Amino acid sequence: MIQGRKILIGVGGGIAAYKVCEVVSTLAKAGAEVRVIMTDRAQQFIPALTLATLSRHPAYTDADFWQPHSRPLHIELGEWAEVFLLAPLTANTLGKLVYGLADNLLTNTVLASTCPVLVAPAMNTDMWEQQSVQRNWQQLQTDSRYHAIDPNAGILACDRVGKGRMAEPAEILSHLESLLWTGGKRDLQGKRILISAGGTREHLDPVRFIGNPSTGKMGIALAQAALHRGASVTLVHAPMESGLLAPLTNIRTVPIGSAAEMQQSLQQEMLQADWIVMAAAVADVRPAEYHSEKLPKRSLPDSLALAAVPDIVAELSQQKQPHQKLIGFAAQTGDILPPAMEKLQRKNLDVIAANPVDRPDSGFGSDRNQAVFLDRSGRKQILDPCSKLVMAHALYDFVNDCVIQTS
Repeated sequence: MIQGRKILIGVGGGIAAYKVCEVVSTLAKAGAEVRVIMTDRAQQFIPALTLATLSRHPAYTDADFWQPHSRPLHIELGEWAEVFLLAPLTANTLGKLVYGLADNLLTNTVLASTCPVLVAPAMNTDMWEQQSVQRNWQQLQTDSRYHAIDPNAGILACDRVGKGRMAEPAEILSHLESLLWTGGKRDLQGKRILISAGGTREHLDPVRFIGNPSTGKMGIALAQAALHRGASVTLVHAPMESGLLAPLTNIRTVPIGSAAEMQQSLQQEMLQADWIVMAAAVADVRPAEYHSEKLPKRSLPDSLALAAVPDIVAELSQQKQPHQKLIGFAAQTGDILPPAMEKLQRKNLDVIAANPVDRPDSGFGSDRNQAVFLDRSGRKQILDPCSKLVMAHALYDFVNDCVIQTS
């Protein structure tokens, strides 16, 4: 989805400008056409040569703005871009955007463009918390062109601990990828989407458990895609690496461990949900007996007695209200379609995504996936290998079409 796409990046004057180098480099390596505009203050933090080298194209500055061109530079760049990133967004540029002011190449190009604009602010905590800045930040988001990534909290370059850190490159890149898919539409705005993710753990004792290889990456991609399309998102997740959860700004997370805990959380959360997306790999069985202290190796049983785990998806389908949509996943090996169609019908799902876990670069632990989408009316869509974020967007498109056909 990145290759060949036209991405314009405006860099403001802040220490967080160094993070933009990774964004530019990653996009260029992925085959995107990248153009960079730097304010005069941005050049105090990183030289234009750095971003020109990383983007494989000269970086534009205000000095270029006043040079003769066949067409005005801000018009040319504004019409060229498919998506526009402003990072770091300073308090100064934020105020200009809100009031439609244009006194440099960057702000003139914003006004001369019509593509979606992704803004990632960064500043000192006291600056960020000023009423005037917060008023401008909220006002900017009333304009549908602008897509916002709130700053994170942490230790700032000024040694202050608080909110104001610019979003990390991984979060910015995923949002850019979403905007290239959606064109900036927020077709899930007003929707409350509940997502399950990760592999549950059924413990024998405090250190041993029955589990599976699920990392939760698919569920995280589903949560990000839904958020980027305007939804309110709750993610109920099994244990996973903290680094995977770090980019989930503005997503409510509910950590759980076992299938029983997931069942309890989902039953509570689904009361407020419009769509429930079951991407978690939930255990089918658990040890029949749990030991509260670690068993010595010599005391481990030769055979392990197992007990069935409740079928969470089937139970949720019985509680589902007419306005709700229940979407399931079927991780399969071999011929994935027959078991997926059987699961779709037996568990009364609205849509199911059948994905192979026995193919290279697909399924558990991979950054990529592939699938076949099915709904109850017999519609089918085959999705070739792609990033999990792309798969999440394709699934939401499929569900939206399902909603339209049944409404």
